[in-house]
Amino acid sequence: MKVLLAEDDAISRRMLEVFLVKWGYEVVVAKGGEDSWAILQEKDAPRLAILDRMMPGEDGIDICRRIRQRKGRPYTYIILLTARGQKEDIVEGLEAGADDYIIKPFDPHEFRARLRAGGRIVELQEQLLRARESLRDQASRDPLTEIWNHGTILAILRKEVARATRSQGPIAVAMADVDRFKTINDTYGHPTGDAVLREAAHRIRDAMRTYDSLGRYGGDEFLAIFPGCDPAAAARFAESFRVRLDRNAIETPEGLIPVTLSLGVVAVENLSNVNFTTLVRVADIALYRAKFAGRNRVALATAQDVEKELARNIQEIEPEEPEETTVDLPTLFSPT
Repeated sequence: MKVLLAEDDAISRRMLEVFLVKWGYEVVVAKGGEDSWAILQEKDAPRLAILDRMMPGEDGIDICRRIRQRKGRPYTYIILLTARGQKEDIVEGLEAGADDYIIKPFDPHEFRARLRAGGRIVELQEQLLRARESLRDQASRDPLTEIWNHGTILAILRKEVARATRSQGPIAVAMADVDRFKTINDTYGHPTGDAVLREAAHRIRDAMRTYDSLGRYGGDEFLAIFPGCDPAAAARFAESFRVRLDRNAIETPEGLIPVTLSLGVVAVENLSNVNFTTLVRVADIALYRAKFAGRNRVALATAQDVEKELARNIQEIEPEEPEETTVDLPTLFSPT
């Protein structure tokens, strides 16, 4: 484990460094507060810090406070070293954010034991962080295909549309559907259908760029997002997906099964009036066009498709006002 050693006294610093290296630690040395702070800002900063309380510039107490004020950084376990053993000094150091406090001169065996305790705490926190990230990733992914799930892919699309709107760049969306998937399920069973979906998702994902996104929209439908793609480039990507499935049958427990893919693609460059739901709807319209045209093909949405969908959205948001009707009050309330 990497350890920051901040000590301004050369003799004490050298003695501590010898001990730490002997105990198997990787030592990063600092001679004062400013050096310590600079080291702790590095990407691969030490997670254990041994700080002398009295140093030139910012002392150990100051560095403790600055470390604890940071947000979004891994936890740093801090041990303060000092020749001052009064209770008020110890309390001040702990309140500033130190985890432990060792008074000089120290016993090497006790110092080593306290370092080990700090290392265990750091390792435990790393395990908790990894477990949290794993759970977060699992919650964002479809458990069958291991690609993004419905909610996550739509959230990604929303962010990519906002980014494209700010940069005034193009964005493309493709809706893909496994042809006659119900027949596969009915003929070979759902486990085989699951194997087909998994392999289809993997082949599509392998054909995408690192900054593209793929999610399971629902059932046998996939939603792909291509930032920065014009219609021609998006259509080429979609065609590469189709070819990857059409050329090679999928191996399943029931044997090789030929599988084809139909795709609907929409690409826009002017997003001033287009939101992510519009893109999904237009891609879905293009997908059904590919289905009706015979399946196993790519259909590219037109500008007219986008305009029609935008017009429909406006009508939904702003319904037509009902015609005003006049009421003849005397006929309703005739005198008795």
